[in-house]
Amino acid sequence: MALRNECGIENNLGFKKELSSEFIFHVIKEYGGVKKFYSKFFLSALFPLAILKDGKNYNYYDEPELLDLILPGIIDSVKNQIEFGARRAAICLGKKNSKYFNEINSKHNFFRNIEVLEHPRYIMQYKRKLLRKYIEQYIELLNKLG
Repeated sequence: MALRNECGIENNLGFKKELSSEFIFHVIKEYGGVKKFYSKFFLSALFPLAILKDGKNYNYYDEPELLDLILPGIIDSVKNQIEFGARRAAICLGKKNSKYFNEINSKHNFFRNIEVLEHPRYIMQYKRKLLRKYIEQYIELLNKLG
């Protein structure tokens, strides 16, 4: 829904709000809007395809066998993103995700630096009362890297 409403990108992804996206677009607005944000930053995922289990989102790191299976795709995805211009510094969303991201990066040296922030879904689901604090943390890092 945010792609359509915030970026003007028509899609068939439905109209349900997604908590992580809601937080990210709070940050983007605070940073100065879609044009300013995307002129400086590329937003993606280690594995930019959805993984579903029993009809629900599933993390690539929840099963070692799954991670082993998709690891070549993750490596190819990051290589492709770097080839078309992704910067050599990265922001990782989520502490658990960072464990795997850092392991992959240490083997392949994709990024010189990986900064870690709390995952947007965690913030929105469990720390919503501290929303302002987390938005400020994100903005501070974006200003530092941008």
